[in-house]
Amino acid sequence: MNNANDADIASKLLSGQDQSPESQTPESKTPQSVPEASGTADTSPVDPAPQAMQDNVHTQRWQSYLKDCREIINLVEPLEVAGRIVKVTGLVMVATGIKLPIGGACFIPLQDGGRVEAEVVGFDGENLLLMPQTAVEGVVPGAKVFSMDVTETLPKPQFGRPPRRRAQDRARHFPVGDGLLGRVVDAAGIPLDGLGPIPNDITAPLSGRVINPLMRAPIEETMDVGVRAINAMLTVGRGQRLGLFAGSGVGKSVLLGMMARYTTADVIVVGLIGERGREVQEFIEQILGPEGLARSVVVAAPADVSALMRLQGASYATTIAERFRQQGKNVLLIMDSLTRYAMAQREIALAIGEPPATKGYPPSVFAKLPALVERTGNGARGEGSITAFYTVLTEGDDQQDPIADSARAILDGHIVLNRTLAESGHYPAIDIEQSISRAMHNITSKEHQQAARLLKQLYSRYLRNQDLIAVGAYQPGSDPMLDIAIKKRDQINQFLQQDIHECADMQFSLENLAQVIGA
Repeated sequence: MNNANDADIASKLLSGQDQSPESQTPESKTPQSVPEASGTADTSPVDPAPQAMQDNVHTQRWQSYLKDCREIINLVEPLEVAGRIVKVTGLVMVATGIKLPIGGACFIPLQDGGRVEAEVVGFDGENLLLMPQTAVEGVVPGAKVFSMDVTETLPKPQFGRPPRRRAQDRARHFPVGDGLLGRVVDAAGIPLDGLGPIPNDITAPLSGRVINPLMRAPIEETMDVGVRAINAMLTVGRGQRLGLFAGSGVGKSVLLGMMARYTTADVIVVGLIGERGREVQEFIEQILGPEGLARSVVVAAPADVSALMRLQGASYATTIAERFRQQGKNVLLIMDSLTRYAMAQREIALAIGEPPATKGYPPSVFAKLPALVERTGNGARGEGSITAFYTVLTEGDDQQDPIADSARAILDGHIVLNRTLAESGHYPAIDIEQSISRAMHNITSKEHQQAARLLKQLYSRYLRNQDLIAVGAYQPGSDPMLDIAIKKRDQINQFLQQDIHECADMQFSLENLAQVIGA
């Protein structure tokens, strides 16, 4: 006890001024007996006031004693559990003296008052391998490490919150819900738009609960994305997951912005993962626009943040979409890009010593991709849906890139953007030959499928004979299908192209398709 208040309480207890009832003598507990008068016993009633007064004094002593005990307990500092940093190598910090689960969050206080937040990505014996979220400048040898995990508390009766039994539920929580609409945040839920703090009355962990595949609602309805070539030729269903395969500079960001502005989805969640900072602002202000941003949530984790924050940004965007799906809303999730998500996981895996496999990608990368993608899609019956578009960067337009090949296998379809079309001014540069929607046959009519198939055959037939036609070697009448393709070439190209400010809803797209085929 190091102050006067502590000394007063201690002296008060030791001096016996406020003793516990157990320390009192029997004489002090026994009421004074009333002396008997000589002669005949007094039959007048006994006054109960002295007994009640003595009981009141006894209660006051108990209350005073317990009050002093509470004051002493409040002076005791809680036990501080902390580890310490013993090694920092490249992207990885090694901590000892603290036990945290894989994925647990922690922080290292700095001498200047700041702190470095980190996540447990592995362990070696009793040592934890930590991946920092920010730069490690200022971390000194032996720096303390504190846990950021949520401590389990009893549920409040008025809310009835279930206990957090899973390790993921006790991990760090991030804000979700309607308060994020129209906002731009980073991977930690911190606002980037300068519009004030984000309401955090509704939070959720980054790891969602796995949905039983037999409980998922099937894909039965179409999703209007406002792009004529996709609506008519590659019809998207609610709850479908598609990949947008493209190299750099072929117009994928513009196509994503068109879908975000013109879609019929209730909410749009955009995850900009690993993009350049300039592209983030350009996408929000010029491509998405105020109309698209009003019903959107943008999570930005640009290329200059750590690999851990890029991973966290993709998971956070998916968590936000899951929350809206639980509310029964139809969500459009746009993730740009899945390739940079895989690259971030590769950085972390190689830093902690995981051996590389296919083209330098460790095995954990190919395990992370389906775990992220499978969180989207339709929820249980009665819930909403998450229709997801993931952009996949193809190096040198190589469709056999390991990430592109893996994504093609786990997604419900792929839309390929062709560089040759983009260089010729054909926008959006969708290559309908190489693109496919695996759910289209379940959600469209037979007439729609036949019309789309015929247009695709005409388009493909013309491309196969384009060189012969250009040099004049083709003789009209040799191939009736090619003759029709030559006749309708301009109509088909006009149908597949669309201006960035033009919206083509589903009904209008189908009418145009029928006109092109029937003309």
